Amino acid sequence: MGSRKGKQQISCVIYDCDGVLFDSLEANRRLYNHLCASMGRKPLTEKELAYCHTHTVFEAIHSLFEGDEALEKEALEFLRQRVDLKEFVKYLVMEPHLLEALEALRHKKIITAISTNRTTSMRHVMEKFNLEPYFDMVVTALDVEHPKPHGESVEKIVSAFNLEKKEVLFVGDSDVDKKTAEASGVTFVAYKVKDLSEDIFIDDHLALLGFLLNGDALQE
Repeated sequence: MGSRKGKQQISCVIYDCDGVLFDSLEANRRLYNHLCASMGRKPLTEKELAYCHTHTVFEAIHSLFEGDEALEKEALEFLRQRVDLKEFVKYLVMEPHLLEALEALRHKKIITAISTNRTTSMRHVMEKFNLEPYFDMVVTALDVEHPKPHGESVEKIVSAFNLEKKEVLFVGDSDVDKKTAEASGVTFVAYKVKDLSEDIFIDDHLALLGFLLNGDALQE
């Protein structure tokens, strides 16, 4: 784990979903390639996949069909009307030790929440993996006017529980998540992507527990 001197009291941990709670790259690859094939478009490049993986579905579709407003609209309607998102949720792989870490946080009365750029698919994710008991609040791109990297989703959680921002950690794995934390004024924890943060980095969910539950200092 990366570093910060001194004891820090944390009352809330906010998690991104894709890449943090789940390895969802294959699920997103399959979903967007299915959409592209249905629209007569070539498969995603790796760069396009990386963008779709961290942005809202609306932003992803706009990017994939930019310059063709009619096709962009058709793709969005196809996704809404003819794609069963449950078929792609099954390709998600839960990150190691996630539930164990969440159980420990719940036991210690630390608030847990999700801030995600997913939209309607999030409810399928919560249902399939029975995550409702582990989280106090879930904010999707449909719940805010400005999705990540705007800070609105995190600020919504902070406000809902009357928290001070210094009490809050935001765990993410992308530049979008880092910018979200910065925009909302909370501490960012980089998950599995060390280059994202010079401050706090973890490569396993359990790595957060020593600091949060025992008051161990994060080292500079």
